[in-house]
Amino acid sequence: MSPLRRPARPAGAGFRPLARGATVLAAALALLSPLAGIAPAAPRAAGAADAEVQVNAQASLGRLSGTARGVNTAIWDSHMNDPEVARLMKAADVGAMRYPGGSYADIYHWQTHTAPGGHVAPGTGFDSFMDTVRATGAQPILIADYGSGTPEEAAGWVRYANVTKNYGAKYWEIGNEIYGNGHYGSGWEHDEHADKSPQEYARQVRAYAAAMKAVDPTVKIGAVLTAPGEWPDGVVGDGDPGDWNHTVLSQVADVVDFVSVHWYAGGSDTTAQDATARLARLPGELREVRSQIDRYAGTGSPRIGIALTEINANTGGARLTARPNGLFAADAFMTAMENGVFSVDWWNTHNGAGGITTVDGETDYGDMGMLSSGACTADVCEPAPNTPFHPYYGMKMTSELGTAGDTMVAAASSAQDVSAHAVLRRDGRLSVLLVNENPDAARTVDLAYAGFTPSGTAPKVSRYARGDSDITEVTGGEASASQVTVPPYALLTVTLEPRAGTGPGAAAAGTPGTPRLEAVTDTTARLSWEGAPGAARYLVQERDGVHTRLAGETTGTSVTLRNLPPGSTHTVDVLAADASGRLSAPSSPLAFTTGTPADATCAVTYHRDTGWGNGFVATVTVRNLSDTAITGWTVDWDWPTDHQSVSSGWGATFHQTGSHVRVTAPEGAGPLAPDGGSTASFGFVGANDGPNPDPTVFRLNGTVCSGG
Repeated sequence: MSPLRRPARPAGAGFRPLARGATVLAAALALLSPLAGIAPAAPRAAGAADAEVQVNAQASLGRLSGTARGVNTAIWDSHMNDPEVARLMKAADVGAMRYPGGSYADIYHWQTHTAPGGHVAPGTGFDSFMDTVRATGAQPILIADYGSGTPEEAAGWVRYANVTKNYGAKYWEIGNEIYGNGHYGSGWEHDEHADKSPQEYARQVRAYAAAMKAVDPTVKIGAVLTAPGEWPDGVVGDGDPGDWNHTVLSQVADVVDFVSVHWYAGGSDTTAQDATARLARLPGELREVRSQIDRYAGTGSPRIGIALTEINANTGGARLTARPNGLFAADAFMTAMENGVFSVDWWNTHNGAGGITTVDGETDYGDMGMLSSGACTADVCEPAPNTPFHPYYGMKMTSELGTAGDTMVAAASSAQDVSAHAVLRRDGRLSVLLVNENPDAARTVDLAYAGFTPSGTAPKVSRYARGDSDITEVTGGEASASQVTVPPYALLTVTLEPRAGTGPGAAAAGTPGTPRLEAVTDTTARLSWEGAPGAARYLVQERDGVHTRLAGETTGTSVTLRNLPPGSTHTVDVLAADASGRLSAPSSPLAFTTGTPADATCAVTYHRDTGWGNGFVATVTVRNLSDTAITGWTVDWDWPTDHQSVSSGWGATFHQTGSHVRVTAPEGAGPLAPDGGSTASFGFVGANDGPNPDPTVFRLNGTVCSGG
């Protein structure tokens, strides 16, 4: 294992992403509720627009956490604790630093500061690392040695860190990419356990959690999961009850506080749009992680966070230090945080030179680090150590959007080469980040707002474009609240002041607490939340992308939503209105899925028999629970994503249109007996490109069935 490169993943383990926001048409604004109507912006600047970006300041995507922006640091990195590192990371509002470095974590012994079989650079000990963490103002994310360690060794590290030294280290992962220990045929992660199954990992996680929390009950324990739709997701090992994620979560959901997932875009592309196309899959993968947590943690699911503890464009090849990866970094950090991740940790602070190419007229060093390590490939050397590469400025630009406690809100772009993200500040300002992925042309963008009325004051504009050596504040020019021009291959953040007397800062009511799901049936959901001071009433709204609609209203702190479709997924938040009707900022969102009717006249069991990352085999069993026989049946379902399909099947006739599947009884099939007296069973080979969630609703001859 080279001290500067991560072990290669097996074939088929490339990491792909999900949607940063659907394309939005101006006519769709009619779907917005009156409480989120379009606010008139300042007079439009002259010039035809190439794109329209719509921002709904009342559609919450969650709060920015103090650990939102993070980086990995590795004990083989001799520059990890240079004073310049802390200065740069502090300037980018980095709130998390992960140690001791990826796969090295599973050979690292903290007491002796050794990693048998690996390289440990001088000056990289735990106390030196913590000096850098504290100088940055960040929180450590520490990886306990699972591969060659013990629960007792990890507990000793907690004791030293939080009792002896009083560092207050909160987040502790158990191992790195343990699913890569060879159990599924490919292995890069060191694991000395004789049993390398997910069951054994789960048993050990429980032992680690017990030992570590016995020392400090306040620590947060994280278990390793694989990204849904990425190898080895869906693969069931010999003797295992399920694949890695389902097996681990079923046994540890009651003792862990967060899960750790890694995500790489994959490929060796040279343009920003190449990787961003794969970034379109990341939200779906994160939704599936949350769905898996929901399944096994139940009402305890909200307390379990998701950390994306490694992310980058790819694991080798071109455009790693180049401008396209800087654009990708900004887009990826915000996409992950908008989809429920509390910490996004770039791989790596320093990494080392790889293949040398030219991208966008600049030398790309094939380096997965944010900062130069000063290394060389043949006779080509990187700039001086700690010189920032473009991904650093991409991450830093996201700090122009907001800080801990600010609210991420929905934004959507009409153009494929312009992405948008927005944050409602606690002081009432609104910041919008625009990413122009077109290398050849500037993009003029019209801006429209719901739930926010900009003042007539010129916006603050921060830019990172060709020719800029850092984030640059732009003065003058044609930028206004209604239209801005983004240079080619550039990042632009526009920060707007609210019109006097408008915005959440003008409301006498505070922000309500995050809604909780108290009970759910096939057609209803009962929600409750912590009240807000100064609230006269509460508005519950449902979000669909950038659009919202009023779903409920009450003077209390709970509401029951009715007439919901069975098996449907909903995302809601709550706003408080004061006595004058002025609205607060939205609460953090809650996503939930309704069930299927308990008294249905049919039942369908869907079982994934096996999988291999981008394909699977499933069996479906149908029972007739009515009091009359059914002759000639059809079973219908809709795939939850656009990237799932039936490839071939048996025991029935299959037809798929878009995401809808209809299965028809084979010719000559006998009737389905009443009262569950007989069953029909069929199977198929499916394909998935990205996450592979199970369908939520099955219909037998048009009737919604129960799920078992």
